[in-house]
Amino acid sequence: MKLRLSLFLIFTTLALSACNFTLAADVTPPPGYVPPTPMPTLGPLHPASAPDIENGAVIYVEKCAPCHGDNGLGDGAQGKQLPVTVAAFALPETAHKASPATWFTVVSQGNMERFMPPFNSLSEQERWDVVSYALTFHTTPEQVEAGRKLYKAECAECHADGFTQEKMASLSAENIAWDTTQGHADVPAIDMSEDDVYAIAAYMRTLTFAAIQPTPTPAPATATSSAAVETPAADATPVAEGTPQAENPTEAAPAAGFGNVSGVIENQTGKPLPADLAVTLHVYEHGGDMSAGPQEILAVEGVVEAGGTYKFENMELPENRIFLAEVMVNDIAYQTEFTIVEAGATEVTLSSIVLYAVSEDYTQLAVDALQIYFDYANADSVQVFAVYSIMNTTDRIIVVNMGDAQEIPFVTFPAGLEGMGYEATQDSAPFMSTANGFAMPPSTIPYGLVAFASTPTGDEFQFVQELKLNVTSLTLLVPEGVIAEGEKLLDGGVQAIQGANFHVYKGGPFDNGETLTFTISGEPSQTSSTADPAQNQNLLIGVGALGLVLILAGIWMFLRDRNRAGEESDEDEVEFEDSESIVDAIIALDDLHRAGKLNDDAYRTRRDELKSKLKEWN
Repeated sequence: MKLRLSLFLIFTTLALSACNFTLAADVTPPPGYVPPTPMPTLGPLHPASAPDIENGAVIYVEKCAPCHGDNGLGDGAQGKQLPVTVAAFALPETAHKASPATWFTVVSQGNMERFMPPFNSLSEQERWDVVSYALTFHTTPEQVEAGRKLYKAECAECHADGFTQEKMASLSAENIAWDTTQGHADVPAIDMSEDDVYAIAAYMRTLTFAAIQPTPTPAPATATSSAAVETPAADATPVAEGTPQAENPTEAAPAAGFGNVSGVIENQTGKPLPADLAVTLHVYEHGGDMSAGPQEILAVEGVVEAGGTYKFENMELPENRIFLAEVMVNDIAYQTEFTIVEAGATEVTLSSIVLYAVSEDYTQLAVDALQIYFDYANADSVQVFAVYSIMNTTDRIIVVNMGDAQEIPFVTFPAGLEGMGYEATQDSAPFMSTANGFAMPPSTIPYGLVAFASTPTGDEFQFVQELKLNVTSLTLLVPEGVIAEGEKLLDGGVQAIQGANFHVYKGGPFDNGETLTFTISGEPSQTSSTADPAQNQNLLIGVGALGLVLILAGIWMFLRDRNRAGEESDEDEVEFEDSESIVDAIIALDDLHRAGKLNDDAYRTRRDELKSKLKEWN
């Protein structure tokens, strides 16, 4: 299918970026070269230690929720932009079929046909933690408690020694249900309803988890602190009034389980801090409810003192609660890093928030490396991908205004190219949001951007682009048989990469305002019809360091306007075998909503999707 072939070539050029062309003997790595992250080994298909689902919940928010959604319904903001249906593993019909070992393998190695990358940034234990947490989405506390009682009455006598991690990692809920109702070896079959047997399976899974620490709930020391720590309903994010500040140093010490959250603003703007600068403390909780996704439970507003310090007193500090502080200055949102409360903590110190002077002069940025790739996988058009590695070595935040057209002024393509789009790479230094664009604080870590567009296929294509920033080095890749000619291009020869040949060219440096000009001609001597990303696991793993997670949505934006009739395999759309399975999914969804597992918006969105699929079957 053409979409897959196109993605394969995209991944190839990015993998080349990660490898930095070390396969080419006459091409030296540019400054700042970082070797690619090696492919993660699977190791034993069972966790070495009991999975910590509280840690898994934290990982899920960062790594999984953007695609799979806060509640595991496949309705995340990034997931909605993909050309395939994202797995809704919160639905029992999906989760019942899954074993922890199966999901661990997918998280470790990825599933490129479903646009899921490998998460090689996570350790093996962290992958087991997040997989185990994901396996709680389809259960409720009531179901687990019912399963506990049934297990004690029907199963405990034969299974007094419990189950090993190795055994349980290999079993799905369906496997457990089958063994329970059919029996095996010396274990007799038990006649019980489907609801009961899956309740037992849900409870048995919890026996493999690390113990969840109880959340202390003592009364606060003062009436004022009570207002600050009151936990509202999960679907609300209130801003507490009358937040206590550190104005009274003789105030009584916090009660057990309570303490202070503090931080500091480092002002490097050269100007005084704004008067009455407000700071908002965001509080996230996943608590002891294994089936509830982490969510913001409180937003407390305070004032930054003249010296740049701030403190929120008498805050409830249960273990694993998450805090983040934010200030708005000149329409730029500055945030701390996430801080997780340790057991027994009475003081939580957040990372510093650094304020910088602001400049809109983006020419102070510099491109450390620019890599451009021409993809001929589509017979009707040539797709062009450019990966920018951008440095801000100034002492100022560079604000980039994208304007009404939502274009990045210094990341351009020649006139005539269509479908321009951008995405950040995963390893990029973090961009900051502004009202009409983004900001780039000073950083020793490069900012990574992928730009993509297309042009109609022709015998010859002239690439003429005015560079808006200084460019230290250029790398150009074209398929073997295609020739690039330009005044500043150095021929690096044809290199065999993962079974396909690419012609590599080098160039640079280029000055701001200089025009990059070269001509592309010829036709690829090899077709990519045999390229299969599923057979190039090492190649795909190498892409992870360059931002596979974040660029996939951008690639879909680029490809979404193409006529893909007949180009995608039927398996991309298969989620249900028949109309009855869709009805079952709707019933299960209703049960989860009634149990308070899903918020109204997520419930309605998923139910509408299922109803639409049901109409298609009928």
